[in-house]
Order: sequence, then structure tokens, then C-alpha cells
Amino acid sequence: MTATRATPPLLKRLNERTVLDAIRDGAPISRAEIARRAGISKPTVSVALESLLAAGLVREAPPAGPGPTYGARFFEPVAEAALVLGLDLGARFLRAGLCDLRGTVRARHDVELRTPDADLVLESLPGLVEGLVAAAGLEGAPIDGAVVGVPGAVDRDRDTIHLVENVAGLDGRRFGREVGERLGLRASVYNDINLAALAEGRSGAARGVDDFAFVSVGTGLGAGLVLRGELHRGHHGAAGELDFASAGLGEEIDPCAAALAAVAERLADGRRTVLAPPYGGPEIFAAAAAGDEVAREVVAEEARRIALHVVPVAAVTDVGLVVLGGGIGANVQLLDGIRALLERWLPYPPRVEISSLGDAAVLHGALAVGVEEALENVFLRPRPGFSPSS
Repeated sequence: MTATRATPPLLKRLNERTVLDAIRDGAPISRAEIARRAGISKPTVSVALESLLAAGLVREAPPAGPGPTYGARFFEPVAEAALVLGLDLGARFLRAGLCDLRGTVRARHDVELRTPDADLVLESLPGLVEGLVAAAGLEGAPIDGAVVGVPGAVDRDRDTIHLVENVAGLDGRRFGREVGERLGLRASVYNDINLAALAEGRSGAARGVDDFAFVSVGTGLGAGLVLRGELHRGHHGAAGELDFASAGLGEEIDPCAAALAAVAERLADGRRTVLAPPYGGPEIFAAAAAGDEVAREVVAEEARRIALHVVPVAAVTDVGLVVLGGGIGANVQLLDGIRALLERWLPYPPRVEISSLGDAAVLHGALAVGVEEALENVFLRPRPGFSPSS
């Protein structure tokens, strides 16, 4: 094992990050309180504060209450010192958001993709980002980087994307590098369902849960696994690719949108029902809620198919929670059927809940990852030219 020397520049960066974290958690906060919370000396805090003030990452602030301050100075973070761009590239929409270092979303825009094509998305990005910055009213604020969620397995060693079916021209591509070159930013790419899982764990239905799975059912099928509080990506970055769980089992367990429509068409044949082609998911669930018997049978079959995909995940990982998301999976009408089947099939069935973040889960995950990356980078590479308002 090779020891890493704690060099002065490294210690300086660590102290600055520790002080910045204390300010973010406790603002407005005094120098003495920063030292107490961070567990470092007041002189060390003072040196770090001067660097953070010079970099525009923190500023002086009024105290929180009217009590005596005894001459203490108080500090707060400058959330607009850097921005983060998040992108969620799906089969039907490109969702984009811009947030500050506090994680507050300052602007969001969803673009419907009539033709999901990687080249067309790349061409649209500069104008999209320009519009987000203008909508946020933050012209001139530096964007630290971009995090992109994509519907495929991300091979981080080779910087390529694989197993993509829904976006033309994306498979086998170094898309992160191309996004970065197009926007002039540092850009990183993650599997979209993994990002959604991270978001659910931080601020959604899985908050506070160390072991859970996020299962998304829509035009495609996928899962994100969080084990012991950490995202599990797998040896090839393909953990959670539930499409392959049905290999060799035929088509009778596919829960995705096209298969759901095929089930509805088969069950509706020759029967009295409000269902009609093209048998879309929203129409099926609306009809089931209104009492249509055929639609209810379709929903029950969908619950069975989703439960069949949850079973191997739960049996192997023994997760305590499964969060369902996606355009189909997030329908509350599926819960009772899935829960009942898991109770019947498993000795230790996980709790099953619906995503609390909805279609914003991937974007929230991208922005959260981007903020963490920015906080590691931003005071190492301060960018002049932007003066945040007080």
C-alpha cells in the first residue's frame, strides 16, 4: 500500500472544503462556530476564509437573530458562485436544468423529442443552455460543468455508452466528451436510472434508506441499486439492466409500454371496453380507475410482470425498499397487486413505494452529482468576471 503525503496544497484544499461545508450547513455562521463544527483551529479557519472570500465562494452576512454578536463576523455561501447544468436524455424528452451550489434549481426546460437522435440533441444544446441562463437571470455566472443522464450502460473506463435502444446514434459513443466540446464545459455521463436512484435516496422516497432499488418502467426497463448507501454500478457499468432478466423466458413478462399495449389489445378483443388503439398507458390506467373491467385486468397483468422483475432483485440483494418510477411504473394503481405478489413469493418482501420525484428524478440526480463535483472543483479554479448580488 502506497502512502499519500499530505502536502501543503492538499491540506489547504481540504481545509477550504471543510470550512465551506460548515458554512453551507450553518449559515449565517461565525468564525468561532465554524472552528467548533469543523474541529479545526481558529487561525486555520481564518486562512481558509480569506481564500474562500477571495474566490467569491462566501461572503459576510448579517447574524441570524437580534441577540448580541460581540463583534463577531458572520458568513454565508455564495450560491451563484458557480452553476451546474443537468441533462436527462430520454426517448421522448430532453430535460435540462440549471442549479446553483445550494442545489436550488434556477431554471428548467423540457424539450419534446420528435426524433430522439444524439446528433440533433448535440446541435440544440448551446441554444438550450443560453435560454436557461437567461431564464435564471444569471448571465455571466460561470457554469462549472454538466452531468448527463442517458438510457444506457456507461463504461467509464472507455468513456462510452452501450446497450442503447431508444436514442439513435448514442450507442458506442463518447457522448460526454462531445457534450463538453460543444458547450466548452467539463461534462460527465451517467446511466439515467442510476441518477434517479441517487435522487430518490437523497431527497425522495428512499431518503434515509441504505439498501434499496429504484425500478423504472416506461418505454424501457431498468433499475438502480443502492447498497450500503452507495450506488452499485457493476463490473461493466451495467448493473440494473433488467431487460436482460427475461432472457430465455419469452415475452410474457415484459412490462414496458409496447408490451403493455399488446396486452391491452389482446384482452380487449371482442369485449366491451372503453379501451381503444393505440392503448396508451395513461388511458389504460384512467380507464381502470373509472372501473373498466378490461383495463383492470391489464393493470393486474402489468403488476404481475413488474413483480416478476422485482423478485430476483429482492431475492439476491435483500433490499428493504423498492421505489417504482417511470411513465408506467409510477402509477399508484400497481402497488396493491405488486405488494400482494411479493408477499406471496418472497420470505422477506421489500417495502414497495412510488417515486416521490416523478419525471424529474433523473434531472434531480444529475444536478445533485453536478453540485458535488462543482464543490470539489470550484475553489480550485475560481473564475473572475461575475459579481453575485448581495
